[in-house]
This record gives sequence, structure tokens and C-alpha cells, in this order.
Amino acid sequence: MSKPIVAIVGRPNVGKSTLFNQIGKKRISIVDDMPGVTRDRIYLDAVWLGKPFVMIDTGGIEFSGDDKILSSMRDQAKLAMDEADVIVFVVDGRTGLTTSDEEVGKMLRTTKKPVILAVNKIDSPKQDNDIYEFYNLGLGDPIPIAAANALNLGDLLDAVVAAFPDNSDEDEESDEIHIAVIGRPNVGKSSLVNTLLGEERVIVSDIPGTTRDAIDTHFKKDDIKFTLIDTAGMRRKAHIDEAIEHYSVLRSLRAIDRSDVVLMVINAVEGITDQDTKIAGYAHDSGKGVILVVNKWDIYEKKDEKSTLRFTEDLREKIGFLQYAPVIYISALTGQRVHRITDLVKYVADQQSMRIKTSVLNELLRDAIAINPPPSYKGKPLKVLFMTQAGIKPPKFIIFVNDPELMHFSYLRFLENKIRETFGFEGAPLKLIVRGRKEEDDD
Repeated sequence: MSKPIVAIVGRPNVGKSTLFNQIGKKRISIVDDMPGVTRDRIYLDAVWLGKPFVMIDTGGIEFSGDDKILSSMRDQAKLAMDEADVIVFVVDGRTGLTTSDEEVGKMLRTTKKPVILAVNKIDSPKQDNDIYEFYNLGLGDPIPIAAANALNLGDLLDAVVAAFPDNSDEDEESDEIHIAVIGRPNVGKSSLVNTLLGEERVIVSDIPGTTRDAIDTHFKKDDIKFTLIDTAGMRRKAHIDEAIEHYSVLRSLRAIDRSDVVLMVINAVEGITDQDTKIAGYAHDSGKGVILVVNKWDIYEKKDEKSTLRFTEDLREKIGFLQYAPVIYISALTGQRVHRITDLVKYVADQQSMRIKTSVLNELLRDAIAINPPPSYKGKPLKVLFMTQAGIKPPKFIIFVNDPELMHFSYLRFLENKIRETFGFEGAPLKLIVRGRKEEDDD
């Protein structure tokens, strides 16, 4: 089921980023915050009142061309209206209603999306009267908040989740492998989708998906059902090309959320960019299977007998958190190696669903401890007592120790590497959870 997307909009210095950061830090359980992933983000994956959603901070978006505040505000609001399910419009209660606020209010009134009006910097009862002028925006009851002090954020989030669309009618086919095709604009996603479907030639149906402007295409290969979620339809708009580059992640987020395996497409000619790393970080955080697809390999100019090795090493260095993801070099245009992708997807989906017996895991754990004993911290030794697998998609392991605070990330990484060396889990991110347990509990 697709998570709702919540976009925060507002003119500069009204407190958008403060609100975003405060929600992530104070009021919401972050679903996944794994080490090693780029922290240059504009989103957080979160839950409020048991309802998962994705919150987007538009404050860091840069625009080319005209840098006037009103122009930038208009572009941000357009992007939010296009991509979000719920919009949080942040205004400054101290400054009062401005012309820029009114212009954006006009735009937001024309959308069919729910708009939650948050009047920020209201941190004392004496300021309560400052919110009334914002009724002039025609966006319903303003909610007074103080993002810096986390005041009334619960009321704001209650209103946000109450406005979520009803996704109860979304149909998920459990016997199909859902594939998301993601990446920057113009890396060849559309060509890959077309070539994949053209080669398989067993298209069952084309059904509009819940992702805007995307088509879910159902097809079969070797009696295995696949659903291809195409995110290639990014619409370019005048004057906001750079913003579109940033907002390409929104389509990716929607598609990733609904997928089992992600095809992260990279342009071989252009190499790995910061935006590739950012989008790959979303794929990693999702807990879904990941395959790195290097496209346009037919026109890569530095080709020799070691070119794939060098490119893969560069990939592993720049996208270090995806060491586990298999890499395939293709040409969507010529069809080179594209026929191998569905077999690789099936393999990664199986790796995502693999279960290991507890007895086998603990035999591995004993061997790992014998090779590399757990370290001590301030004279207190870490004792690793027990390990069990708690889930799949992604594979989740719980490691019981005498004191979780003694577990250093490097030793946790060592245990993860031993699990991968023994069982594979290629293409699957592993979640290792450390919990405290007294030794006498084993008796």
C-alpha cells in the first residue's frame, strides 16, 4: 500500500525546516535510519498514530533563473500540488499575513489536495490573536504551533493524518514480484521499460497505478508474474528544471514503497552523480531488494577488458551503502543484457524472502566470535548471547547481548558481513537489531 506524501511549503524563514527537523526528532518514530547513507535529505519516512507516511521538506530546493521570493514560492507550491497527498502550508505568526502568503493561498485553494495551515512561532497565549488574520487565506482553521519548541505539533499531525486519502481499495497481488524502475531524469528508464516489455511479449494488462502518471504493467516470464512500476514519466516544466531534478525522488519514493525489487538506473556516460547517490539512499532505506542497472554501456567510451571492474569499484566507493546490490551493465537501446534482468529480479526477490534456522544462525555466531571476539568498552566486555531471524523483506535479525550500549557499529558490521558470506542475501539490505538480555535468562 502506497504511503501518503506530505509536503511542507512556505516562504523562506517561516520555519519549514525547523518544523521538519522537530517532527523527525521529537514526535515521530523514524522507520529506518541506517548508518552509511547520505544525510543530505529532503524527506523522512515516519509514522504517526500508527499511520506511515513520507514527509517532504521543500525548504532546500533551489531554482534556476528568477530568484524572486514570489516566483520561487509559486514553483514550490506547484510541485507540492502535483506530487503530494497532503500539503502543510507554514506561515509566520510574528510577521503576519504577507503578499507572498496570499499568492500561494490562491494557488492552494485551486487544488483538490487537503491543505493544513500551520501558523508558526506562536509560543505563548498572548499571541493567540495573531492567528486570526490567516483565516483570510480561505484555507480553513489555522493551527497555531511553535516548531522551535515543539508546541502543538501533535495537533498538527493529527490534522495531517486525518486528511490522508483512503487507500483501502488498493489491490496488491501477493503472487507477483513488483519492480520499481527509478533514477534521475534521462538515464534511460523509459527505454529500459519499453525494451523489457518488448522482449517479454507476454503483457497481461496495462492498469493505471496509484503512482501519478505511471502505468503498472503486468507481464509473465517463465510462468513468473511481474508488475513493472514505471516512474519514467517525469514532467518537465519551464523555469524549474533544477527543482524537477530534486523532485524526481518523489516519484521514486512512491514506486519504491509499492515494490519488492528496485532497479536503480544509472547513466554510464555521465557516471555516478550526487543525485544518483541520493535516490539510491532512498532505495536502501526502503528495505526493498536493489539492483544497480548501468545503462548506455554500448556508448561508454572508456571500454576495455577492465572497464566494468573499474566502474563497479567506483560505484561501490560512491554508493558504499549498496555493497550488497548486484550490478548489471546494459544498453536499453540495443537490448544488450536486458534479457537477464527478470532472472536477476527473481533471484533478488528470493534472497529477500530467505529464512535461516535459529540453530544454524547461532552456529555461525559461535564461529564468528571465535574468529573475532567481541570488544570491550571501558573495561566491560561485550557478550553476544544469541541470534534469531525475526522477519523477511527485508531480512531482519535480532542479536541478544549483555548490554546493547557495548555493541560498536564496526562489530555489528562484522556480524553482517559474516551472515552475507555464509548465506548470501545478495541484493537484500539486512536489518540487525541489538537487544539486551541477561545471561541467566538462557537457563
